[in-house]
Amino acid sequence: MKPHVSILLLAPLAAFTFSSCGKPADSGETAAGGVGREVYGKMPDGREVAIFTLTNANGLRARVTEYGAILVSMEVPDRDGKLADVTHGYDTFDGWLTNTSYFGATVGRYANRIAHGKFTLDSKGYSLATNNDPGGIPCHLHGGVTGFDKVLWTGTATGTGVELTYLSKDGEEGYPGNLTVKVSYELNDDNELIWKAEATTDAATVINLAHHSYWNLSGNPQSPINRHQLQLAADHYLPTNAGLIPTGEIAPVAGTPMDFTKPTAIGERVEADFEALKFGGGYDHAWVLRKADGLRLAARLKEPDSGRVMEIHTNQPAIQFYGGNFLDGTVAGKGGVKYAHRTALCLETENFPDAPNHPDFPSAVLRPGETYSHTMVHRFLAE
Repeated sequence: MKPHVSILLLAPLAAFTFSSCGKPADSGETAAGGVGREVYGKMPDGREVAIFTLTNANGLRARVTEYGAILVSMEVPDRDGKLADVTHGYDTFDGWLTNTSYFGATVGRYANRIAHGKFTLDSKGYSLATNNDPGGIPCHLHGGVTGFDKVLWTGTATGTGVELTYLSKDGEEGYPGNLTVKVSYELNDDNELIWKAEATTDAATVINLAHHSYWNLSGNPQSPINRHQLQLAADHYLPTNAGLIPTGEIAPVAGTPMDFTKPTAIGERVEADFEALKFGGGYDHAWVLRKADGLRLAARLKEPDSGRVMEIHTNQPAIQFYGGNFLDGTVAGKGGVKYAHRTALCLETENFPDAPNHPDFPSAVLRPGETYSHTMVHRFLAE
């Protein structure tokens, strides 16, 4: 199999002009267009954890912590200029230690699902933790019991954001190879939050990193996301079995509730009598993005009451749209709010789920001498 290694290409659009946002700061106090760093808490073993605050000239603010390379919050304006945090999460570091929903996290070594936690690489079989069992069918989810979302990264402020590094050692969570990973967040003056992931390995391995924020553009974390209007640059999706593992089929969205080729309210068809929606309890599937080189538009999300819009551009072949179906009101998040059913959604650019077990899918194999590269641009607007 030829490795699927995504390489970042420069996009011709002005929207991808990465502008400087100032110099790093040594504390949490940041002027417009700066980066600040402060202590956020301590790991159970006593290691100190930092949080970085990124601001741009327009007043947008992102906060990123070394724990899990997590986006803690993202404050963006509505059509009247009112700022609000549009992500689910926790107020304190201790809260993030209880994070079982992957709020804001960088997930890996393999994001999404691997059937039965097993794959074969170069004629050798590997067994991973089965930490998820939708439909009673076990699978490996988001890197395992202690995935990248639950480890301490090393963060360094840059002129425009933060760079986080982590060494995933050979055998960690069952994966082969020492994997050196770098993830960066940048907030520029075009109101783009840019998440980039790169990785190299000293032995053949599989990789699929993803960013996993939960979005509610209304700014009200108790408001359902059903009125959000979603458009996906995808004419096909990946049907799954009851365990949410792709069957191998690449199916057209036309004439089904999976068709988001035009802006469509998420709640319009979410309860339709359709097998894919029944398996997922709603939307929880990968859409196959239209092929193109470099960065291209993958999704556009609009909340009509606030006017907030988020566009996502990526160099990856798929996007997972998860509609918050498993939020059940038991998790107390920011401000003590208990996050109810479908009060946020995820849009995760990625390789295909379970690709190591499907030779016809884009390869997830990374070999020595190659560089894995994944870019995801969140562009915020108001209409």
